[in-house]
Amino acid sequence: MRYSIWSILRQGLKGNQDWPQAWRDPEPKPSYDAIIIGGGGHGLATAYYLASEHGMTNIAVLEKGWIGGGNVGRNTTIIRSNYLLPGNEAFYELSLKLWEGLEQSVNYNAMVSQRGIINLFHSDAQRDAAVRRGNSMILHGADADILNEDDLRRICPFLNFDNARFPIKGGLMQKRGGSVRHDAVAWGYARAADRLGVDIIQNCEVTGFVMNGGTCVGVDTNRGRILSKKTGVAVAGSTGKVMASAGMRLPIESHVLQAFVSEGLKPLIPGVITYGAGHFYISQSDKGGLVFGGDIDGYNSYAQRGNLPVVEDVAEGGMAIMPMIGRARLLRSWGGIMDMSMDGSPFIDKTHIDGLYFNGGWCYGGFKATPASGLCYAHLLATDAPHPVATELRLDRFKRGHLIDEKGQGSQPNLH
Repeated sequence: MRYSIWSILRQGLKGNQDWPQAWRDPEPKPSYDAIIIGGGGHGLATAYYLASEHGMTNIAVLEKGWIGGGNVGRNTTIIRSNYLLPGNEAFYELSLKLWEGLEQSVNYNAMVSQRGIINLFHSDAQRDAAVRRGNSMILHGADADILNEDDLRRICPFLNFDNARFPIKGGLMQKRGGSVRHDAVAWGYARAADRLGVDIIQNCEVTGFVMNGGTCVGVDTNRGRILSKKTGVAVAGSTGKVMASAGMRLPIESHVLQAFVSEGLKPLIPGVITYGAGHFYISQSDKGGLVFGGDIDGYNSYAQRGNLPVVEDVAEGGMAIMPMIGRARLLRSWGGIMDMSMDGSPFIDKTHIDGLYFNGGWCYGGFKATPASGLCYAHLLATDAPHPVATELRLDRFKRGHLIDEKGQGSQPNLH
C-alpha cells in the first residue's frame, strides 16, 4: 500500500484495521547478489539506493537486533551541512539535499523539519573561523549566514547575553539545517527497500566471514551461512568487533555518546543551537521535549549507556547559555556507540579483501549523513568505483597523509 491522504482516510473509516505490514519478515536465502551487515540508517539506505538507483534487488540486510534499535534511534536527530573541508562539505551538502526530498522518495513521513541551525561564537577568533566556514559552505553550494548579537537577541531572546562567562557575540546560521524523526528514517528506508524486493532479516547476527582464496564470498550467522557476491559492512560502533573477524584492524575507536530529552514544554527553541565555548547542542522535538547532548564519554566501550560525569558536563553547558533550562525535568537519556575515526571523518571504501566493503568512522556525523552515505555506498558496491563526492573517504588516507581533520584535533578521537 502506498501511503497517502486517501489511504489514511480509508483506514480511518475502517477503524485502522487493514493497514498492511510495513515490511516483510523473510527467512534468509542461501545466497544473494549483495549482503549489507547492519540494519541501521546507513545499511537500510544503502540497500534502498542499490535497488532504486542500480536495479539490484537480490539483496539482504542483516540486523543482529531489531530495526531502529541501534544508533539510528539513539541520536539527537540533527541534519546539517555546515562543514569546512572539501572532503566533507560536498558530501554533507549532498546528504542535506537528499533529506529535502526523502519523504517523497520513500513515501514515508520522516518529519523533516528545516528550522535552521545556529552555531554560536564567543570571540573574535571564533567569528573569523565562522566566516571562513560560511564562505566554504557557500562555495560548495550550501547556505550560510553570519548573525550578530542583535540578530541573535531577536531570534533567541532566552540566551544568556548579559551575564555569560563567555559573551555571545554572534553565530553562524544554516537555515536549511534542522532535525528529522530518527526512528522514522529507519522505518521509511526499511519499508521502501522492502517494496523493491530487499530482504530485511532481523535477529540475524553475523559471527564470521566466509573466505575462498582471499575473497569474501559470504557470512556465517546465528541463522546459518549466507553466501553473496559482495558484502558491505555498516555497523557503526560495532565496526571494530565485526571487522576483526575478517582479520582487519582499523583506525577507529568505539566511544559512548549520550543524549537527553526533557519533559514536554511549549514551543521555545526555534531550531538547533550549539554552544561555541563548550560542547552542547539542543533542539526541541515535535512533542515539546528539549533534545540535547554534548561530548562523548571519553573511554572505549560497547555499552549503550553512559556515565554521570558527562551528564553533569552537558547540563553545565546548557545552563551556561540558557539558565532557564535548569527548571526543566530530565525525562530520559540513552547512549549510542560512536565509531570514532582518528581524524574525525568517515570511510566509504573497498577493503584489501576482494568482495568486502566498509562504511564507518562516522563519529558525531552519522545520522545527518544517512542518505548520502547510503547513496555513495550503493554506488561503490554496484560499480566498484567511489561516488564523486566520496573520493576522499578512503581507508588508506592515513598512509597517504591525506587526512580530513575537520576539527584540527589530530589523532585523538575522544576530542573529535
